[in-house]
Amino acid sequence: MEEEQKRRPLLQRVALFLLSSALSIAVLCVFAMWLFIRPDSVLPDHWNPTRPLDIKAPVTPVTRWQLFAASRDGAMCRSALSKAGVQFRKMEDLVTGGHCGISVRGSLSSVVTAKVSGVETRCATALRLAMWEYHDVQPAARQLLGTDVSQLLHVGSYNCRKMRTSRGTESAWSSHATASAFDITGVRLSDGRKLTLLKDWKGTGNEAAFLHQIWRGSCKWFRLVLGPDYNRLHADHFHLQSNGWGFCR
Repeated sequence: MEEEQKRRPLLQRVALFLLSSALSIAVLCVFAMWLFIRPDSVLPDHWNPTRPLDIKAPVTPVTRWQLFAASRDGAMCRSALSKAGVQFRKMEDLVTGGHCGISVRGSLSSVVTAKVSGVETRCATALRLAMWEYHDVQPAARQLLGTDVSQLLHVGSYNCRKMRTSRGTESAWSSHATASAFDITGVRLSDGRKLTLLKDWKGTGNEAAFLHQIWRGSCKWFRLVLGPDYNRLHADHFHLQSNGWGFCR
């Protein structure tokens, strides 16, 4: 009985400590949220999860949340593209059946700096492509090739078809059926050079190093990436997919 009475004050002190700690954490959370949402917040927008995505802003741990939010909101997505100078002309949504179509559809003709031959895709796909081009493709070109990329070469985004594998056509629908993927075959450089995956991927010079570096960079922005080392079906292009489970090969 005496022992139990001695333990009570200790338990009470522990309980009070835990309660005060919880209250302190709650107060700090409320204060942090107040800092985020106040109009004159001292936090830069690219560190503030309540602010919209700015494609040209420095990448921070908050960027992925802002990208996720913009990808799920058509108006926010188009606004981010427009603010960065991406040429994405709004079109009516396309519905061609139970498995095919393009929501938040547009015609893409350029990303932030590089041109793209006109292609219909969904805004979320164009958004990820623009992030990749601005934060990975152009810096890699300047670093390794001493020039900029003037054009991204591609073979399209939307294609109402089933998934293709090395075993043949699968029963599952391709991500291209909803324009949730983009196939890049190479780049054209400002100095006139043209690099393609089919010709330059297996080289040993800076051109091959550049292609490998931008492939790795694409894995930060797209949720499933397949390239020439994956299988023969992708020998000539990067398959950049907005949805998926984080696979990069």
